This record gives sequence, C-alpha cells and structure tokens, in this order.
Amino acid sequence: MSIEGKRGEGAAEELGGTIKKVAGKVLGNEQMEAEGRAKEAAGEAKQEAAKAAGRTEGKIEEVVGAVKNRIGQVIDNEQMAAEGKVKSFSS
Repeated sequence: MSIEGKRGEGAAEELGGTIKKVAGKVLGNEQMEAEGRAKEAAGEAKQEAAKAAGRTEGKIEEVVGAVKNRIGQVIDNEQMAAEGKVKSFSS
C-alpha cells in the first residue's frame, strides 16, 4: 500500500473512532466511548507513521540524487550529474 493510502486508512480509522467515541458518550456507554478513543488514537498513529515513512523516503531520494550528481561530476558525465541534481531537488 502506498504512503498516501496508509495515511487515508489512518484518517478513516481516526474518524470511525471519533464517531464511536461520540456515540458512546451520547449513549452513556463508557466501553463504547473508550473503544472509540482507542480506535481514534490508532488512526492518528497510522497517519503519523505514514508521514514519517514519507519523510524518510524523500530523504533517501535526496541523498541518492546528490550522490548521482557528484559521481556524474567526478566522471565528467553531464547527463548523470543533471539527473542526480534533479532527483535531489525533486524530493
């Protein structure tokens, strides 16, 4: 699953938890309210994990681009250097 898909899944879980929490509160059902809070927290955690994975992926791409750019410069390969430069800036 893509990072965006995981973020969406987390957002959906968080929303479901919020709805369950509110329903539990309205109905006076403490167990339902607690389950909703737990589901809400799990959804938030999934979203944060997906965000962290995205940042990590971006940093890896940036480093790979910088290395490719530098190698291209060292071996005097303008195309490789340009591709690396683009990759390091696009992440």
